Amino acid sequence: MKAFPILLLAILFLTTSCENDEEEYIATDQSILNAVFGDNIDLEHTVEYQNFDVPSYIRFTASGNTIDNKKALLGRILFYDQQLSVNNSISCASCHHQENAFGDTPTASVGVNGLTGRHSMRLINAGFQPSTNFFWDERVTSLEEQVTQPIRDHTEMGFSGEQGSPSFDELLLKLSLIDYYQVLFNEVYGDQLVTEARLQESLSQFVLSIQSFDSKYDAGLMATGNLGGIFPNYNTSENRGKFLFTTTPQNGGAGCVSCHVPPEFAIKDNIQNNGVITTIQDASVFDHSNTRSPSLRNITNPDGALNGPLMHNGSFTTIMDMIEHYNAIDLTNQQSIDPILLQNNGTTGQQLRLSDTDKTALVDFLKTLSGDDVYTNVKWSNPFLNR
Repeated sequence: MKAFPILLLAILFLTTSCENDEEEYIATDQSILNAVFGDNIDLEHTVEYQNFDVPSYIRFTASGNTIDNKKALLGRILFYDQQLSVNNSISCASCHHQENAFGDTPTASVGVNGLTGRHSMRLINAGFQPSTNFFWDERVTSLEEQVTQPIRDHTEMGFSGEQGSPSFDELLLKLSLIDYYQVLFNEVYGDQLVTEARLQESLSQFVLSIQSFDSKYDAGLMATGNLGGIFPNYNTSENRGKFLFTTTPQNGGAGCVSCHVPPEFAIKDNIQNNGVITTIQDASVFDHSNTRSPSLRNITNPDGALNGPLMHNGSFTTIMDMIEHYNAIDLTNQQSIDPILLQNNGTTGQQLRLSDTDKTALVDFLKTLSGDDVYTNVKWSNPFLNR
């Protein structure tokens, strides 16, 4: 009879020891990740996120945030996680869809407290541009700063600390209590501490990894090595469109190259607005502060369909609409329009007088800037099961 208490104590000791061992093991337990992500996330075999396949002719590459595979992987999970919004309904991917070149198809995107004030910009090749400013109005000066602004925005993801909404610090606490983030932060950073700096680093590294250089344009440029040459893989209309795009109006072109310089096709630095000034909410209210745009790459998907409306207000629903705007600039209610879009000593708007054939050629050329891989590559896809 006396042996029973001793046996019971031994069992309790072993049980407690196992529980302690289990608690110590949680920080690196792949099974926790498997329960949430299935076989989508494997810490022992992380996919490659470094931008290895960047063509040698690409001039502008992101600096100061060298991509680390595990940090970018953590960024991918954060990008798709709806728990980054106050009501667990919105993620970064809710407004930036892989199938739309990480853009959105509605004019305004849905946030936790209403609709966004501007159209959601495509994130393609965000790391391959001359500027370090982001958002349509260039209000932040680094991608690291940009990636947490939508989370802090009261309308978008709601951790604003305004009107009774939780603060950003409450988000950090929320994430720190989630078991798979305890595993991931420990794996990536060596401890479980969740900070805004770490969110910014990992999210920005994921965004920097999103690249597209497998287009018909890239194939033509690699075949010829000449930006201005005739591309053998282009038809007549596409080659005509390329000439128009890359040639100034004074030399018979449309002058698009003056703001969107190939081969990156990113907006150049230090320009003013492009004459599209109405707001989403009210066409009679004007906004002259928009001086940035996404890269012109992947305006359309591989099927030729537009990856969402164009411009900050989504006012153009076809590429032809956009070309018609630049073909004949209207100066009504304009302020701070870029001088490139003016003529006659700045007294009138640009009048290109493009023929219908030339307009179609520009449309055909712009469609050649779209690749295929970015739409289906699993490393940029949603890692969560059944979401």
